[in-house]
Amino acid sequence: MTNSAGQESWPKMLLTGAQMLFVAFGALVLVPLLTGLDPSVALFTAGIGTLVFHGVTKQTVPVFLASSFAFIAPIQGSIASFGVSATLGGLMAAGLVYVAISQAVRLKGTAWLHRLLPAVVVGPVIMVIGLALAPVAVSMATGETSDNISYGQAIFLSMASLLVTLLLAVFGRGLLRLVPIMGGIATGYALALIMGVVDFTPVREAAWLSIPNFTAPSFHWAAILFMIPVAIAPAVEHIGDMVAIGSVTRKNYLEKPGLHRTLLGDGLATTAAALFGGPPNTTYSEVTGAVTLTKAFNPKYMIVAAVIAIILAFVGKLGALLQTIPGPVMGGIMALLFGSIAVVGMNTLVRAGQSLTAARNLVVVSLILVFGIGGMQFGGGQFTLQGVSLAALVGIALNWLLPAEKEDE
Repeated sequence: MTNSAGQESWPKMLLTGAQMLFVAFGALVLVPLLTGLDPSVALFTAGIGTLVFHGVTKQTVPVFLASSFAFIAPIQGSIASFGVSATLGGLMAAGLVYVAISQAVRLKGTAWLHRLLPAVVVGPVIMVIGLALAPVAVSMATGETSDNISYGQAIFLSMASLLVTLLLAVFGRGLLRLVPIMGGIATGYALALIMGVVDFTPVREAAWLSIPNFTAPSFHWAAILFMIPVAIAPAVEHIGDMVAIGSVTRKNYLEKPGLHRTLLGDGLATTAAALFGGPPNTTYSEVTGAVTLTKAFNPKYMIVAAVIAIILAFVGKLGALLQTIPGPVMGGIMALLFGSIAVVGMNTLVRAGQSLTAARNLVVVSLILVFGIGGMQFGGGQFTLQGVSLAALVGIALNWLLPAEKEDE
């Protein structure tokens, strides 16, 4: 490994690593800003998680791990019901589910995973993750969550941010195409500054250097049961991410270092993040895009990005500045993000090529969607199942119990 490092100059390593972090930065801090967690802690845990992942996979896969979007809705719901500390305990448990899946993959291969979680279950569950959040995005975009911003100002800010994000995503070239979220946030923030609706008091009060606001997890059955099924969708998505980055670098990461190692790295990174108070970690598609564009296949770039993220976490004024971004700016971007999560789920279903009107598939998909998006809940008190977790369990159970369609086989 020293040879490849020897050929790379340090300025190039630093610059490329910083660029990878820049590409991930918008999405990385978006999750804590939407869920009420601390963005400085998220930066720190993204760095730690990436280092853990590269430790487990022996620096073979050029990926950066950071805040997972799949968990936004469950974190918001769990914090409202159980508080931040219990939510972090649930997230630690979700990380350990990854670890368990990784060991099952190591022993049994991946066939059982595809049988347990076919596209007809995974697709609608991913759709629920996105669509269950739609009302949150709309209430932020219309200014309901902001005290000092009127409806008219909120709509202007949210739609301007959304428009710039759309234009960059569709028409952007080169690096611009990789940072549509950042472009949208920067535009919305600049407009909010001109309109005078940004409050800089937190930035003035923050120290230049400060320790992030770490939070310890606590363990409650209800929060753990609420969060565990959510780990299913990102675990399946992780396989897709490994295939995607493998097709870019022309290597088979499912064989070397092996899917069990990458899943284990992801699971331990999520558990480590929750230990400090950060959101769960996942491999970032934006960074895969940046790797494709820049041909930066050396995993050491990601380690540099991780170290820079950890250092930035201790810059107090940066964390405070991120928290001054107005709600409507975030709401506009969330509208696109949550919709795009739903589209990933639809794509999973479409690619599987199964008939969705076949009675069995119709039952599985429709119940997952209605239970998940409608907010159906079973039980009460400590043992409440609702939202994504209920939808995932209902989907798995129905898929397991209902006989296979003859014409689909």
